[in-house]
Amino acid sequence: MAISSLVIYGLAFRVPVQKRLFHVLTAFITTFAFLSYFALATGDGISFNTYTVTESHKRVPDTHQTYKREVYWARYVDWSITTPLLLLDLALLAGLSGANILVAVVADIIMILTGLFAAFGTKGSQTWGWYAIACIAYLVVVYQLAFNGRQAVAAKDSKTKAFYASIAGFTLVVWTLYPIIWGLSEGGHVINVDSEIVAYAVLDILAKPVFGFWLLFTHDSMSSTTPSLEGFWSQGFGSQGTLRVGDDDDA
Repeated sequence: MAISSLVIYGLAFRVPVQKRLFHVLTAFITTFAFLSYFALATGDGISFNTYTVTESHKRVPDTHQTYKREVYWARYVDWSITTPLLLLDLALLAGLSGANILVAVVADIIMILTGLFAAFGTKGSQTWGWYAIACIAYLVVVYQLAFNGRQAVAAKDSKTKAFYASIAGFTLVVWTLYPIIWGLSEGGHVINVDSEIVAYAVLDILAKPVFGFWLLFTHDSMSSTTPSLEGFWSQGFGSQGTLRVGDDDDA
């Protein structure tokens, strides 16, 4: 994540400040992911969830076994910041309206927070109740990208439409694997903590550096997908007017 961040910051300096929107957003994604993984690697951002498993028996009283499982809450802090930024990348690529972007971002934050609450659940009804709410919020995100995003990008050129379909589809497939891994690890305790860490690390690499470099390299080769930010973004308060987001003047 650190190496990816440095490379993306380097790529950002190769283009004018007006064209750095995707670079900045993507660099922030990998930077926050780096901070999260550094925290976990050094023993920070980790707590324990204590839960009890009851086993019923026919001829003897029920037995109760208490377990402590590590919860890497720094990962949820990472996701609560990076996934909205990632959604913003896709939303700007598609040309989603501000209202749809707001709905997608809020649903995404609800999804991450309820996932965190579920991870600290001590009862099955508590854990899976929060998990169900997180899944509903995720379906809202899917709707915004798959339905509203497709409608928004339909007004753009064929290359942009094809690229959005590919990268948004890739993102949704990868994101759908997260709740599956969660259900097998923190939810159902089917796989151990080591397997959980490896699975999330692979998904994070796909969802952040792989996504980011794919977006940026394609973005650099397609001028029609390059937002131009004038006014305050590039020149501060002054005589240049207000913030404007649009395509190249010659696109």
